[in-house]
Amino acid sequence: MIAKLSSGMSVKEHFSELRSRILRIAIIIIIFIIFCITFGISLYSIKIDSFYTTDNVITFPIIYPDPFNNIAIQTTTFMKLMLLPPGVDLIQTAPGQAFVAQIYVASLIGITSSIPLIIKEFYEFLSPALEEKEKKKNKLLKIFIPTVGLFASGIVFSFLIVIPFTLDFLYKYGEAIGVETFLNINDFISFVLQFLLGFGIAFQLPVIMYIISLSEIVDNDFWKKNLRYAIIIFIIFGAVITPDGSGVTMWFISAPMILLYISGIFVVRIKSRKNYYKKT
Repeated sequence: MIAKLSSGMSVKEHFSELRSRILRIAIIIIIFIIFCITFGISLYSIKIDSFYTTDNVITFPIIYPDPFNNIAIQTTTFMKLMLLPPGVDLIQTAPGQAFVAQIYVASLIGITSSIPLIIKEFYEFLSPALEEKEKKKNKLLKIFIPTVGLFASGIVFSFLIVIPFTLDFLYKYGEAIGVETFLNINDFISFVLQFLLGFGIAFQLPVIMYIISLSEIVDNDFWKKNLRYAIIIFIIFGAVITPDGSGVTMWFISAPMILLYISGIFVVRIKSRKNYYKKT
């Protein structure tokens, strides 16, 4: 006899549901990837003469098919201008590397654009394990908006602070010993995507802690009791993932995760107190 879970569904049915949700997410991401490597975006301006002014210009984006100036290529050009230190150029050492790099960029855009769907599918899959009242009350505001906001914050923090500092530090380190720096385009894109997705996912820590606490997998004191171990894990993780041994860039990863963990403790504690007062 197949075991039944708390939601009334069998283990087989849960795996089937999970497979269906993952398939829907994968299809949407693939659609975004195809779109990003097929179409480009450009700004088009129209000058409108009116009775009040002769300098009225309306600018709006247009989407057009162009595989050689597509959204992925435009995004790569933007990252190159914003992130690479002066004097560092991207190179291609084998045919097809630039194309593969654009697939990586399109995949990042696809995953980022699919975050609302990923959150929806993830929450609906876990919702049977949550309290019934939590499913009915402000689901969008409690889960969806914080998750999207934290993911976007992680990407922005990484793009504006962590990646430029790390690349500039590594470039100056090589420059100090007289080494000319040329970055393979695949290595550059992989490096950037590693940080963008890593920080976007890492910034979900308070939401993950909140959901786990709602499902009562652990009690509310679990997070506070294990704070010291979490700090050690985050420091080790930051030391492993950063490309230099200076100990400086490590803290760009470890420090935000420690702060996010502490923020998650406060969020869980506030929610626990609210539930306590409601029950009393």
